[in-house]
Amino acid sequence: MTRSLNPHALFALVAGTTLLGIAGTDLVLPAVPSLPEAFGSSIERAQMVLAAYALGTLVGLLAFGELGARHDPRGLLVWSLGLFTLASFAAAFAPSMEWLVALRLAQGAFGAAPAVFAPGFIKGMFAEDRAAAAIGRLGSVEALAPALAPIAGASLLTLGGWQVSFFVLGGLGLVLTLTLVALSGRLPGRAEALERHKTYWTILSSRRFLRYALSQSFALGGLLVFVFGAPAVITGPLGLGIREFVILQVVGITSFIVGATLSSRLAVRFGVERVIVSGTALLAAAFLVLLLYAATGGTSLVVVVAIWIFVNLGFGVRGPVGFHQAIMAAEGDHSRGAALVVAGILATAAAGTALVAPFIALGLWPLALGGAVITGLATLLLGVLADRS
Repeated sequence: MTRSLNPHALFALVAGTTLLGIAGTDLVLPAVPSLPEAFGSSIERAQMVLAAYALGTLVGLLAFGELGARHDPRGLLVWSLGLFTLASFAAAFAPSMEWLVALRLAQGAFGAAPAVFAPGFIKGMFAEDRAAAAIGRLGSVEALAPALAPIAGASLLTLGGWQVSFFVLGGLGLVLTLTLVALSGRLPGRAEALERHKTYWTILSSRRFLRYALSQSFALGGLLVFVFGAPAVITGPLGLGIREFVILQVVGITSFIVGATLSSRLAVRFGVERVIVSGTALLAAAFLVLLLYAATGGTSLVVVVAIWIFVNLGFGVRGPVGFHQAIMAAEGDHSRGAALVVAGILATAAAGTALVAPFIALGLWPLALGGAVITGLATLLLGVLADRS
């Protein structure tokens, strides 16, 4: 089949596989507070269910980035989704917290492939001028998933126990795997999807790539650290329910969409560089305000939601154009470039979640501190790694 055949439908398929891999964390997120009772464990250990998936994804990203440079990404994508499906169903029957953590590690590794291969597929589907816009849309999908999936996860939790989310992930994985078996031949092959290859070290030696990739990683990673811990804090120290977490996420999604919608228009008017810097600064400043509020003992959900608007608005403005700039800075090696960017996001989220987890019972301030420090680093790096020539 030719690559021009139904590119928008193929884009939806590729974006769907990417969305599934990212949703593997966030669809399960609302169920985390119920895991200690289910397994006779603690909320601190339950947070490792999230960190394990992020760590597995990190390993998978780097592995598939390397494999994609040597083998047909279409076959790799089918096999990875098939194994993701098996790991998802197995996790639903985990007999202990230790088994669940181990299966989450495998689930994250197998679910990493779509994020690695998607930019290369898209470059092969569209003409050069349209590919840039499509990659930007993919970045929006990848950033939007962590906001949307917890809402769906909260709804699933009301239908049954914590296992329901894993059954849904397995079912969606099965559908996408079978669809890819039937349609993968219509995706660009290795020669089309991958233009030229370097090494990870070559890409990482680029100051321009590091600037955009690290700032994107810390911007979204800091936001995810807060989202990962929010259900436990809202239902624990704040004494509220999962409904309040859903409200927080709905507001965040709406704010992100507004920012992402404005992003390309602002980039045309003011320039990509100014949009990335301004959006990142707004994100970090909002987290700093949230930290100051939490440090003074503030617990009002209304105030937290109001500040959360600006957190998500800031990332919405910088996210799509920042992701595209990072991928383009890899100079043609989209698989390895995408792998490094998403690996940076997940590594930041995993490390931040693990560091914050022991203090999760203390209230809102540990999450706000984590978000403020990490997004502050994103802002700082944009200045430190700027091209001075």
